[in-house]
Amino acid sequence: MWHTLITRHSEFLSALWQHIQLTVVAIIIASLIAIPLAVWSEKHRRYAEWLLQITGVFQTLPSLAVLGLLIPLVGIGTPAALIALIIYALLPIFQNTYLGLTGVPQDTLNAGKALGLSRRRVLRLIQIPLAMPNIIAGIRTATVLIIGTATLASLIGAGGLGDFILLGIDRNNTDLILIGAIASAILAILGGQLINWLFRLRGWLRRITLSLLLILFIGGSVVPLLPDKSAPQTITIAGKLGSEPEILINMYAQLIKAEQPNTKVILKPSFGVTTFLYQALKSNKIDIYPEFTGTVTASLAKNPVKLPIGADAQTTYNAAQKVAKQQGLLLTKPMRFNDTYAIAVTQKAAQKYGLNSIGDLTKLPNAKAGMTAEFLDRSDGMPGVEKMYGLKMPTVSLDPALRYQAINQDQVNVVDAYATDSQLVAYKLKVLTDDKHFFPFYQGAALMKSEFASRNPHIVKALNRLDNRISNTDMQKMNYAVNVKHESASKVAKAYLVTHGLLK
Repeated sequence: MWHTLITRHSEFLSALWQHIQLTVVAIIIASLIAIPLAVWSEKHRRYAEWLLQITGVFQTLPSLAVLGLLIPLVGIGTPAALIALIIYALLPIFQNTYLGLTGVPQDTLNAGKALGLSRRRVLRLIQIPLAMPNIIAGIRTATVLIIGTATLASLIGAGGLGDFILLGIDRNNTDLILIGAIASAILAILGGQLINWLFRLRGWLRRITLSLLLILFIGGSVVPLLPDKSAPQTITIAGKLGSEPEILINMYAQLIKAEQPNTKVILKPSFGVTTFLYQALKSNKIDIYPEFTGTVTASLAKNPVKLPIGADAQTTYNAAQKVAKQQGLLLTKPMRFNDTYAIAVTQKAAQKYGLNSIGDLTKLPNAKAGMTAEFLDRSDGMPGVEKMYGLKMPTVSLDPALRYQAINQDQVNVVDAYATDSQLVAYKLKVLTDDKHFFPFYQGAALMKSEFASRNPHIVKALNRLDNRISNTDMQKMNYAVNVKHESASKVAKAYLVTHGLLK
């Protein structure tokens, strides 16, 4: 684990800072909402119960559902993550502040009024100081809660320590999972202790310390965002979940740097599923991401393209190119490998029941499929497979990495796969023949905005060097090196490019 941390220290520090930023901003905004609301509620107690119920309902909403609901409204990335975290922080801060204020003895308040203090001064000089332990406890509880919940921000491309956890799950790499989980736990402990320490300080010392911390935080967040006219061009390349997209984006980065050494390339691996990357590209949050021809025709077209059964690679690419052009996008020339969908079973089940083609699944007793949510929902996924082959079996939705563990542990006996997945070799699975040619071609190509391509012809030229390169065997070997041997995607990508004369 220590070796992994040293190797990925720059990624770790970036993820840690993103996590801190999300937490601090969410807590500040939630406090600015919840504390004044609690002060108001203390004098309007008939509404307090309603507000407590509302914030309580917010707390019970599943975090993934909240993120999913926010995406259509504010898009993916930091805004959606921040709103979700603020929602979860409201209850503990509001509840503790309200209980602290209402818990001040009435005799104490009457004494203040008897001394001629106005309501505002009673609140400032008596109620808030006496309620401060409760307020601090609420902020501390919210901070710990938010640090844990913020790990889910990586699901929508907002970064944070969740990047390590998701990557570890995807790669079946315990070291990465532990790094993200332990760092999050330590950060939660330190965050709670820091809040306790800050509020133990008194008077000017507390104000100066808080001001310095705020200045450092704002400076660390804003300075990197300031435009630098002398800085080189910056290109952001993102990839979907999995080793294959990460290998491809590293290839893209290395080819671009070779063509244009002064270009700064930012990589965002494991950015999310297809819809997240597509939205990020359209909203200029990223510049390039690797996509597949079959996905463009089936999922990115406003009306899915009806390709003829058994359409060849060129027909599929031409259709994908047309869809991309209609949406102001450009698809580079495709690579050779066909990372099409596949249906897989264990070798043991295949031999026992004579399973060779997808249609043979009707012979499999007690069939139960574990498949990704995307495959279960796509017209070119399980719904289409069932219709084409006359199948009907119970299915469960699983994370892309976990479905392989599930079939290995006999929790399911059928899974969806990609033709180049290394897990097909690692778990000794048999890919069933698509004898009716249902699955279209899925050749990889770089997707970008047409205007970006027009401004950067050298980048398009660099990426087109992968035209008709990388066979299915090549890609499966590279995926195996990353997933099973735990080699870095950057190293694996460079080895291929150098070996095949694409890079010095």
